Amino acid sequence: MNEAIKKAISIVILIWVIFLIDNLLGLNLTNFGIVPRTTSGLLGVFTAPLLHAGFFHIISNSIPVFILSATLFFFYKKEAPGVIIKSILLGGGLVWLFARSANHIGISGLIYSLAAFLIVAGFIKKDIKSIIVSAGILFIYGGLIWGVFPGRISVSWEGHLFGAIAGGLIAYSTFKKNKTT
Repeated sequence: MNEAIKKAISIVILIWVIFLIDNLLGLNLTNFGIVPRTTSGLLGVFTAPLLHAGFFHIISNSIPVFILSATLFFFYKKEAPGVIIKSILLGGGLVWLFARSANHIGISGLIYSLAAFLIVAGFIKKDIKSIIVSAGILFIYGGLIWGVFPGRISVSWEGHLFGAIAGGLIAYSTFKKNKTT
């Protein structure tokens, strides 16, 4: 099995194991999400991507995080681990600083960050492979744009927005500096 697919499967397995343990043991781990501008909510920057509110929530995140992380690990092997860590820290940090007062959980912030990274990287790098990846992600996930706007109260559009901003900034800082040297 391809290494990129193994790593993507590992991410999906991790969120499912945590979800199942939480639900089977009644641990209420979802209380450890990002609660903006609170000391306890700061821990959520690290834990929120691993926590999901219910079956539909984790299902709707599992396929995109698998596809986008597999794409990232396949086409950007060297950058992938850093992109994931920076996405979680920067996107989550922005949610903690600027989002509305709520408990923000789920891996969708990382999903938006990965999509933005893959799209912006293609425009910056301008090689055929990166442009094709960028166009493919735009085609498949272009509808994600609507998730960065306020909508349902139970959806952290801020997590989506700040995740996308983080992914774009990470792509820019990763590849733009290489263009100038």
